[in-house]
Parts: sequence; structure tokens; C-alpha cells
Amino acid sequence: MTLLWGFLWGVAAVATIAGGAILGVWWERKVSARIQMRYGPQQIGPFGSLQMIADVPKLLFKEDIVPALADKAIFKYAPLFVFGPVAVSMVVIPFTAGWAPLNTSVGVLFFLAVPSIEVIAILLSAWASHNTLSTLGGLRATAQMISYEVPRSLAVLAIVLLAGSLRPLDVVAAWRWWWMPLTFVAFVIYFVASIAEMNRGPFDIPEAESELVAGYFADYSGMRWASFMMAEYGAMIAASLFGAALFFGGGWPFGGALGVITLIVKAILIMTAIMWVKWTFPRLRQDQLMSFCWKALTPLALVQLVVVGVVLVWL
Repeated sequence: MTLLWGFLWGVAAVATIAGGAILGVWWERKVSARIQMRYGPQQIGPFGSLQMIADVPKLLFKEDIVPALADKAIFKYAPLFVFGPVAVSMVVIPFTAGWAPLNTSVGVLFFLAVPSIEVIAILLSAWASHNTLSTLGGLRATAQMISYEVPRSLAVLAIVLLAGSLRPLDVVAAWRWWWMPLTFVAFVIYFVASIAEMNRGPFDIPEAESELVAGYFADYSGMRWASFMMAEYGAMIAASLFGAALFFGGGWPFGGALGVITLIVKAILIMTAIMWVKWTFPRLRQDQLMSFCWKALTPLALVQLVVVGVVLVWL
């Protein structure tokens, strides 16, 4: 029964990410277009809503190219291990009060730890290409993702201290409205660190089309290339849902189906903010990115923990 439940949830997670990626690409095209004072897709379907549906067959039937000097086995299967951890991480998200697909006592750690496996897959996919630019992109992504896990985890720890539990359902049940102003800095740190973990702009240095020609997935095409894109949008969906649940109370102030809709609306707002950041701020240099992590975000996260600790002692 457990195996069947895991299989069904895997199918549901992949379908959610795939559908979310299709809608997310369309929405990001519209958001970026408005920022740049243009219309974006508008020819195929109402408001261009079917543009991505038209793009999917192109990806499905596009030639799958494998470089002659590549390590073919690793090159072919590494993209699956980039996408897989993102889908698995969604299993602990509390979609409504009292229910999550996997109700584990270490759910918060599970969500933070499992996507880290993606780092290994990215490094392997970059190395397997036998391409200097891809390898540099993979090394950059590894350093960046491992570094930004520290402030991201510390930011979430502030919420864990307030709730007194690592179980996401317990956190949502214990959540109070006054946590929002108290942990606002923690949310900003979580938000920024999550963008860096996704390798999205302005932290997209591992891809850096202007110098690394798409970085660690420069040699990929067709559905293997699409796997990297789906992993990026899947990470955006997962981080937004998890952030909305922990920092904004999930479906609060509603319950039931209305609470689920409220959670989704909050997550969409966070996703839109992630898109806005990408299309507004210029790309950082590698040294600026690492300095920002260790000299700004990490100390701020520690200060936030001290503030939360003082409040708990006072209460």
C-alpha cells in the first residue's frame, strides 16, 4: 500500500510540476513583457495562453543530440536526477490544515535536504558533457547552491523555533498572524536564497548565457533540456508553496477547499515576485554572489534567530 501511495504521489507531483511549468512559462512571459513595456505572447489562444502548449511538441520531437566525447550514460540520465529531487520535496508540503502527502516529524529538514541531491546531478551532467564551459557552470552551480543552503535553512529555523516542531503540519497549526512581522527578515532571506538555489536571475551565474553559453546544460537539447527547465519551475513552485505555508500560515484565515485556494494564491504571488526579481535586477558577479551569501544573508539570518529567541524567552 505504501509503495502504491508513493507511486500515485510521484505521478501527481510530476503532473503538477509539468502543468505548473507550462502555466509558469506563459505567466513569466507576460510578467517580463509588462516590465519591458510590451505585450508578450498573444497570437495562440486567448492572451497567448496556448503558446506553451504549442511549444511542447517542438521539445518532444526535437533531435536529442549527444556530444561525441560525452560520457553517454551519465549525460543521458543525469537530467532525471535533477528533476527527481524537486518532485520528491513536494511530498511534505502541508496543502491544507491537518493534511500533507507525507506527515513526518522531520518534514522541514526533508524539504531543505532532499533538493540538495540536485547538486550532484548538476555537477555530473556538466562533467559528462566534456565541455569546459559546462564544467565551469557546474562548478559555479555547486558552490552557489551549497552556500545558499546555509542562510535558507537558518531562515526557516526561525519559524521552527516559534512552532517548536519540525513537522510542517504542526508549524501550520501553531502559526499566528504576528509571526509575519516578527519573521519578515527571515522570509526575505528565504526568498532570496531560494532564488539563488534555483539558479534564477540575478543569481543565474552558472548559466550566464553571455559568457558560459547556458552553462551546465549547454549541450542538452529536446526533452533532456526541458528536464532542466521543469526542475527550475518545479523548484519555484515547491519553494513558493512551502514559503506560503510556513511564513504566511498556508490557507489562513480559511480552511478546507477555500484554504487550499488561499495557499495557491499566496504561492502564485511569491512566484510572481520571483519573476519580477529576475527581470528587474542585473546579474551579480561570482564574487559578489558569494560575498552576499556569507557577509549579508547569513549574519542577518543569525540576527533573526536571536530576535526570535528573545521573543520566546520574553513570552
